[in-house]
This record gives sequence, C-alpha cells and structure tokens, in this order.
Amino acid sequence: MHVNGKDRGSIMLYALSTCQWCHKTKVLLEELGVAFDYDYVDLLEGKEQDDAMNTVERWNPSGSFPTLVIGNKRAIVGFREQEIREALKV
Repeated sequence: MHVNGKDRGSIMLYALSTCQWCHKTKVLLEELGVAFDYDYVDLLEGKEQDDAMNTVERWNPSGSFPTLVIGNKRAIVGFREQEIREALKV
C-alpha cells in the first residue's frame, strides 16, 4: 500500500495489522506528511509473505515489527519516534 506525501526517498514500513506499535509508527509517518509504502505482513499470503519476511529479516534478524526501512540504507526497529524524525529530517 502507498501513502502520498513529501518525497523523502524510499520509505517502507513492514508491520502487523494487530500491532499497536506498528499502528503508532504508521500514524507518525502520516502526521509527518512523508510518502511511504507499507505492508501488513500478517495479511500477505504465500510467496508474498515469504518475500516480505525475508526482507524484514535481512534488515532485522529478529524478525520483529515494526521494521521501517529508509532509503534501502538503514532500518529502524520498533516505535522510535525521535530516531524516525531524525532519519527523515522532519
């Protein structure tokens, strides 16, 4: 899924539909007004879900959520508001 906003480069949120910290991260990104993509990994099926988990585990070996990948250069794991704001320069 895609959310429109200011272009701050590639931003991908891997989340679970039932996770309150994932929801808080998504809401923060919306409030910051940045464009981003997200997947609710628990709602994906088959190969899509396997591919998403492989990507999450590449950035975050523990495979926990939320995992926010910024610019294919760094990942922020968990709801870390200040770190997210600093990484996105907002």
